Amino acid sequence: MAAWSSNKKWTVLCFLLWITVTCMLYQNQTTFRYIKTFLDNSTGFLSSKTCACQKCLTDYHPWFLERFNKSVNPFLTRENSLSSEAYNWWKNLQNDHAGFTGYRQVEEKLFGTFPIGADFVDPRPDRCRTCAVVGNSDNLKGSRYGPMIDINDVVIRMNGARTKGFEADVGSRTTLHVMYPESAVDLANTTHLVLFPYKTPDIRWLISALTTGSLKFMSYKQAKARITANKDLVMVLNPAFMKYVHEKWLEKHGSYPSTGILTLVLSLHICDEVNVFGYGADKDGNWNHYWEVIESKHHRSAQHNRNYEYNLLTELSDHEKLQMFRG
Repeated sequence: MAAWSSNKKWTVLCFLLWITVTCMLYQNQTTFRYIKTFLDNSTGFLSSKTCACQKCLTDYHPWFLERFNKSVNPFLTRENSLSSEAYNWWKNLQNDHAGFTGYRQVEEKLFGTFPIGADFVDPRPDRCRTCAVVGNSDNLKGSRYGPMIDINDVVIRMNGARTKGFEADVGSRTTLHVMYPESAVDLANTTHLVLFPYKTPDIRWLISALTTGSLKFMSYKQAKARITANKDLVMVLNPAFMKYVHEKWLEKHGSYPSTGILTLVLSLHICDEVNVFGYGADKDGNWNHYWEVIESKHHRSAQHNRNYEYNLLTELSDHEKLQMFRG
């Protein structure tokens, strides 16, 4: 035990010496920023591993740690409510005119309706939580990825995604289903509903859709008045997380992040190992869903920089922060 303690102290001293020498040699802001980010995130060999995987997402990597902030809680809770600063950014996404006071009233009703907690944000050094992020691209057809998807601890799907009839290619399990009102679908009783709210009325819709169904929600597309889902498994993305993704990960490219990139970065915060399926176009360059041909091209919104977002995905793959299955 004494020898082990001595070796550990020697390792720490060597590392501190390396920092000192590096700073003296280079003396530039980038070096200092990398070191500060490294220490702030408490990763690397000075601390114990953050997960039990062979590689952990938060293992030291300068490019990744410049963007990733593990202290950001993705979900709205009473302890992690939306700040006025983040609200002022968020309200401009979809011309939200509720005002911060009006938003606070809706947020309080949300917490009074659902037992919302910060699920899936509990990293442990003795666990390797694997996640499959399943997009809706037509490139999943014929992939036979179903068993590879279902073997993950957490399976995340988005918007109108369906599994019935497509199990061989997309799997059958769903742990988290991400949606917003216009993309809402009914869910199994064991699936967590994760709302991505782009405006205050989205949260009003969620409350109504799982209770009275009385709200008439009008947007570019009529949302379902009622949906089936387990009220005890409801989670809502904190709009501050959208701001964080827009500023840190997308470097303000596009007006705001797409559902796809938000889901991807969310997975980096709740998973130890990330596997991505069904992102991008098919082999012929088409952007259809695996269950339908898209007639409307509204999904190619000018609000999102699709090329930048997809390049971010491939860069994460190149840096081995996730594994991408292209179909």
